[in-house]
Amino acid sequence: MAHKKILIVSGEPSGDLHASNLVRDLKSLDPTLQFYGVGGELSKKAGVDIIFDITKLALIGVIEVLRHIFVVKRAYDTVISKVNRDRPDIAILVDYPGFNLKLAANLAKKGIPVVYYISPQIWAWGRQRVHTIKKYVKKMIVFFKFEEELYKKYGIDAEFVGHPLVDVVKVTASREEIYKKYSLSKDKKTIALLPGSREFEIRMLLPIIARAAELISGKMSDVQFIISKHPHLDLSIYETALKGTSFDHRFVEGDMHNIVGAADFAIVASGTATLETGMLGTPLVVVYKTAFITSIFYYIVVDVHFLGLVNVVAGKEVAPEFLQYKVTPERITAKTIEILSTPGRLAETKKELAKVKASLGSGGASMRAAKAILPLLR
Repeated sequence: MAHKKILIVSGEPSGDLHASNLVRDLKSLDPTLQFYGVGGELSKKAGVDIIFDITKLALIGVIEVLRHIFVVKRAYDTVISKVNRDRPDIAILVDYPGFNLKLAANLAKKGIPVVYYISPQIWAWGRQRVHTIKKYVKKMIVFFKFEEELYKKYGIDAEFVGHPLVDVVKVTASREEIYKKYSLSKDKKTIALLPGSREFEIRMLLPIIARAAELISGKMSDVQFIISKHPHLDLSIYETALKGTSFDHRFVEGDMHNIVGAADFAIVASGTATLETGMLGTPLVVVYKTAFITSIFYYIVVDVHFLGLVNVVAGKEVAPEFLQYKVTPERITAKTIEILSTPGRLAETKKELAKVKASLGSGGASMRAAKAILPLLR
């Protein structure tokens, strides 16, 4: 009997992480499964035959996508060409809705069952996409309970499996060990800086965050900073963004959960990192800035009060947000000092962050997703 083939498509680093874990769990249930698709180094290590590399697709915003439209088209054409030559038994599409929903329609018309893993944020924008999903997606596997309830209202087969980050986001070293490892002073408060995972985010946000760090240092003598460096980005990008500023900092690569878990506070670019920081119980502020036209598009179409995932899951502002023109060193500085200087505020924030973590399930989400997908192959 021929081995079952699975097409799996992720378009950015967080999707690549979740896709790779899902592939491993599916293979543990059925070692004969074969995978090919779009992904990054993590998916490749998990055993996916990568036909188009993710690093060319990690885009965000209207302008960024338009600038790389031919790269996106080439990726899409590569997938369709491969599917026509080597038809998969099922397709697993991971997040990346602008690309993957169009692909879902094409695949469904070819009679290929489509599973969507990590829901598009239809609760935030693009609510009309639910009709596309109902027409072309056989099963939605979602990370948040409210997403399952939303899809079921539209008669869509959706299953809440919990959030895979529950298994991933853990500290593996004590605060004392982290302080010693990175030569941090025990007598100073530590603020973690997470300026994003994409080059344009570092260029856009880090100069502002760095200036805020400089201002905070001028007002608080007992403070030090750790900058989380993404392993796929060159250090020179960060150093360029820091030019003209001076504050006590260290770069740390590949140890994000430990440094955030050991930190007293964090300044975090909006994205999955805000949820990870919240799960680690570290109070934070959320910042984000993108191209002007993209921001106009966002304000027109987005239908939620918050951008940071930690706030979306909480259903209220647990972490103050500074977006677009409000992302200024002065605002970030004032809010950071205000929270750090108010013990009651810190304690209340940590209590709310614990509730956020509890709402994400008890672990094992990736394996539950694998078990939900396997019957569809049979």
